[in-house]
Amino acid sequence: MSDGAGVLIVFEGGEGSGKSTQLRRVSATLARRTVAHVCLREPGGTPLGTEVRRMLLDRASDVAHRAEALLFMASRAQLVEREIRPALDRGDVVLLDRFFLSTYAYQIAGHGLPEDEVRAANRFATGGLVPELTLLLTFPVTEGLARAARRATAHDRMESMGEVFHRRVAAAFDTFADASWQRDHPECGPIVGIDAEGPEEDVTKRVATALSARWPGTFLRTGS
Repeated sequence: MSDGAGVLIVFEGGEGSGKSTQLRRVSATLARRTVAHVCLREPGGTPLGTEVRRMLLDRASDVAHRAEALLFMASRAQLVEREIRPALDRGDVVLLDRFFLSTYAYQIAGHGLPEDEVRAANRFATGGLVPELTLLLTFPVTEGLARAARRATAHDRMESMGEVFHRRVAAAFDTFADASWQRDHPECGPIVGIDAEGPEEDVTKRVATALSARWPGTFLRTGS
């Protein structure tokens, strides 16, 4: 990050994996070190994305699987154009909660949509933007859903799709850290798996270690 170029760091994982918490902790570290950065999430981050998020997470919404995928892509295209690319052009660090891998896990593996078509739509939505690094937090499905339930009064539409669906999603996430899968999906960029079990502080240290291995001048290896 010393050359002034912005970088895109994505946090991924299943429901209740703690990715949003770890993103906030990384943001706090960057703020203490006065590193310019922005925090964004998918879907969301723009007025259009916020409306898409409302529809997609509302349990009363009747959304077909293909329509769901395209709504995610529309939100992504707007976020890339209006927020992510401008921040990268400024030289900021962009911390993003969900991106490509969630689409591949939820819509391709979870719903069974055709991979080639979804990947083509993704390329169109992003204009070829590739993350510098994706941190993939792994956490047991059942425990993750229970954790997600505790933080809200009711499951949202995605969370309420059932354990069988979420096991397909989790199995897909497990494959994404595999080197051969990454070679076959270069649009996703490098992916590092993070064990998200155990105390929150321990997970933070694992995240900091992964980040400092890539950017030792910006991130503290021990985390905080």
